[in-house]
Amino acid sequence: MHIPDGLLPPSVCITGYAITGGITWFSLRQINRQPNYQEQIPKASLLTAAFFVASLIHIPIPPFSIHLVLNGMMGLILGYYAFPAILIGLLFQTIFFQHGGLSTLGINAVIMGIPSLIAYYLWSLRTIPMFTNSLAHNVLAFLCSGTSIFLSALIFVFITLNNIAPDLDIDTEKTAILTSLIGYGIQAIIEGILTVILINFLTKVKPEILDHN
Repeated sequence: MHIPDGLLPPSVCITGYAITGGITWFSLRQINRQPNYQEQIPKASLLTAAFFVASLIHIPIPPFSIHLVLNGMMGLILGYYAFPAILIGLLFQTIFFQHGGLSTLGINAVIMGIPSLIAYYLWSLRTIPMFTNSLAHNVLAFLCSGTSIFLSALIFVFITLNNIAPDLDIDTEKTAILTSLIGYGIQAIIEGILTVILINFLTKVKPEILDHN
């Protein structure tokens, strides 16, 4: 899901940086409005590290090999901190692991960061009476995380499909890109389950971690 350097035209890369800059500004503005926002920084730092390391955890699902992203989980736990955390994590992944690229950093942040914020907004529905029981709470956590991953995959597929280099076999590339959605669908299920497990664990032992304020 990391788009490398050289795959996208400069106009798309610049647009990605512009969107990322705007969303980062918005997220930081919302964070600054929170009381005692400094108290959330250690939690955000820890989740940023987890996001950074997650790219090293590969899950072989023949004929695919996927790695954890955790952007949905970060949205649920971090709220508005998620987008800046993902941006920082992507930067370090690019520098140390060559996952993605510096020119496509903005686009990659859009691909993974926007769905993370959407997951956070969906997670706010947990206060509605219909989601207060344990089963509905778990289903909501699963859907928020899984939807975040699959939405990232859809954005990735849309961008790459519309920017296939003309010197490549376009039909073959389209088939490969669309087929990748199967792997991402499986990944969405895996990360949804992991998120449910983590949310239940934190609810029992450290519920204040789930407080974004």
